Amino acid sequence: MLIGIVGAPNKGKSTLFSALTLHMVETADYPFTTINPNEGTGYVKTHNLAKDLNLVAKPKHDIISGEYRFIPIRLLDVAGLVPGAHEGRGLGNQFLNDLIPADALIQVVDASGETDLEGKKNSINPIEEVKFLEEELDYWVAGIIKRNWDKVRFKDIKSLFAILSGLKIFENDIEKIANTLNLDKKRIDWEEDEIFSFAKGVRKLSKPIIIAANKCDMPSARKNIENLKKLDYAVIPVSSISELTLKKASQAKLIEYVPGSKNFDVLKELSNEQKNGLNYIQHNVLDVYGSTGAQELLNKTVFDILNMIVVYPVEDEHKYSDSQGNVLPETKLVPQGATPYELAGLIHTDIQEGYKTAFDARKKIMIGRENKLENNSIIKIVFNKK
Repeated sequence: MLIGIVGAPNKGKSTLFSALTLHMVETADYPFTTINPNEGTGYVKTHNLAKDLNLVAKPKHDIISGEYRFIPIRLLDVAGLVPGAHEGRGLGNQFLNDLIPADALIQVVDASGETDLEGKKNSINPIEEVKFLEEELDYWVAGIIKRNWDKVRFKDIKSLFAILSGLKIFENDIEKIANTLNLDKKRIDWEEDEIFSFAKGVRKLSKPIIIAANKCDMPSARKNIENLKKLDYAVIPVSSISELTLKKASQAKLIEYVPGSKNFDVLKELSNEQKNGLNYIQHNVLDVYGSTGAQELLNKTVFDILNMIVVYPVEDEHKYSDSQGNVLPETKLVPQGATPYELAGLIHTDIQEGYKTAFDARKKIMIGRENKLENNSIIKIVFNKK
């Protein structure tokens, strides 16, 4: 799974990326600080299932923190997008091509309304940022279709799937979009406006967007956030710099802080400057919004926008462990409605090829190949070994 962090220049994308990954990237108060995309690991937060089972988990890649388990996902911070990007303006072509493998997009907007679409210090309604990104992405998808028009014109809808499959969209989705728009699927010879409407539908399905209303602590942000929430998007108030500050303070063992929490505990004597900074975050961000918004942003994207659930594959269905005795050693994020057979493919292609059956370790029952998996299932896949 790959989530792209996008937006106009100087909106706080790289600060959010650093806060989510603690991968320090260059940030500055000018456009195009990010030129090459930064890739890192963020974590979605879920309940520590082992505690319910009176067990102690020993994960391979996840992180356990008390009642919570943090599951790694890939994040991509790409270059800022300016008007005309689909025509190559700024770093537009590079930006857009970097987004091809993304499953979803987090758009960072300046909720204070103090930086324009060029990343300069000018007033702007943040809603303009959302509309501008929609338009650039729609033109980008339409451009992909137009550049390949000779491969699809006068052919059926399957020819479109061949050129758009890299965007992570399925053939039946493409057919649904065409049906909704009453477009001819058997012999494609669409008008310009039909191509653009179809491209818009592809963008909505293949690159769902969630809005990170950054700088939520600024006085002008509250009204702008209320207006953003009137749009047809999930909008999360975020203070990227607050999240980054708290995580760095936690890393230095000055405070104890669990991402997504509404407070923190001070562990050491702090300087006046440190006290003032942390007090500001507590009173202007955590007390107002309940968190910095950063963790909620990832969880909302993965569990609500992409509709993922958490499944625990194991080898020993009695001890809930792998062959070395590690309890709940790994998690898999799978789409709602995923089957045991599909889970087998995510674990390893050899396991899917040798698939025989599956066992629900918590319910202690065999489950069918096409059964829908439930959230927090513990599953053993039985397969023929090569």
